[in-house]
Amino acid sequence: MSVATPKLTIVGAGPGDEDLITLKAIKAIESADVILYDALINESLLKYASEDTELIFVGKRKGCYAFQQEQINELIVSKAKEKGHVVRLKGGDPFIFGRGAEEIDYVRQFGLETFVVPGISSSVAVPAYQGIPLTKRGASESFWVITGTTKQHKLSGDVALAAKSTATVVILMGMGKLGEIVKIFSEEGKGDTAIGIIQNGTRDNENVGIGTILTIEKIVEDKQLANPAIIIIGDVVKERAVLSSIYSEVAGQ
Repeated sequence: MSVATPKLTIVGAGPGDEDLITLKAIKAIESADVILYDALINESLLKYASEDTELIFVGKRKGCYAFQQEQINELIVSKAKEKGHVVRLKGGDPFIFGRGAEEIDYVRQFGLETFVVPGISSSVAVPAYQGIPLTKRGASESFWVITGTTKQHKLSGDVALAAKSTATVVILMGMGKLGEIVKIFSEEGKGDTAIGIIQNGTRDNENVGIGTILTIEKIVEDKQLANPAIIIIGDVVKERAVLSSIYSEVAGQ
């Protein structure tokens, strides 16, 4: 029996809540012969896969890599040639700090067909679930989404540039650099700027800390906030309190 055409579909699994996945993504999971999935996806999404689908965890948990990126690239190619349709299931959106483009660049040289299914990015959805709008008239005209840790394991230089602006700043993978982030914003005279940290956003075990640049490290300690978490800095974080009070009023009617 001939193997189906080798192809790769990079699929965004959304921010965590299993309902925040697109119909197109579910269809891709249903049609997959092999699924390579990351640690940040909600594993309940794997129920959409066929019983015959091979499921392979290739993510990172507690500092340990199941596979290095080069091994994942090679695994995609070998599994596609062996079985046909490989789905690479990634948290959030695969083209926002998801290395989806790197994987496509690699496999194309081996003749694989490639497709992308965008996902709802955690950078947008996680703040929204907490009533934090990234833009709002009178509060923010733009937003930055920045990786907290670069390939060299350093804080992105863009954080310092963003701190000089009036934009909302969203930092992914930045909890290990929180001290540096606080220092940068403090040096810009923004010690009173609102900041929110949301761990396990959109999931049942979501954990939230809200404060200012000057108080957030103590709040993180008290609430035991840790990765995976998203950091949101800017006046829009104050909108959460306004929206929460509106929700309470509506609920109390």
